[in-house]
Amino acid sequence: MPSYSIGQAAGLLCVSPETVRRWADAGRLPSRRAPDGTRSVDGAALAAFATQRAAGLHPVAGRTAATSVRNAFAGIVTGVRVDEVAALVEIQSGPHRIVSVVTRESVEELGIAVGVSVTARVKSTEVHVDLPL
Repeated sequence: MPSYSIGQAAGLLCVSPETVRRWADAGRLPSRRAPDGTRSVDGAALAAFATQRAAGLHPVAGRTAATSVRNAFAGIVTGVRVDEVAALVEIQSGPHRIVSVVTRESVEELGIAVGVSVTARVKSTEVHVDLPL
């Protein structure tokens, strides 16, 4: 089972190493200390923590939705280009840039504009998973 340094865990959680240290000190994220004083986080514990932490990040404020889509990315709209029929919407979700083509009507009805907080929901029949080298 892999383990991760505090810095690696911080990178995977998109937070600072100091935040991971505070979570570990508070007992929120299990870690272990090596004889040389360095800390590590078990991969399974990190995955469980990331899943638990993300559960509250994706709901749209003031609304509830019943959906089969499990891939949700809370973010902020950084760009909108609209033509007669379609619109290109750019969203920044943490370190991830998401680009979606939606109808112009949807953009207008939902009030999608730069600076609006949104949740991008992704459903795909094809997902590629890579391991870092």
